[in-house]
Amino acid sequence: MSKKVISFFSFGFFLIIIGAIGEIFKWEQATVILAMGLVFEAFAILLYAWSKIKKNE
Repeated sequence: MSKKVISFFSFGFFLIIIGAIGEIFKWEQATVILAMGLVFEAFAILLYAWSKIKKNE
């Protein structure tokens, strides 16, 4: 995987962990942080899939 995909994946995972901790402590913005983490994870998956598709052409 490229460094860009790993970076998006790592940052998304970090945001999901922080959002989960925020849910435990009842932070108001925890849901937003969780959602941002999921968006970064989805973007990393799309970048990974795109690179695999481009490599097969």
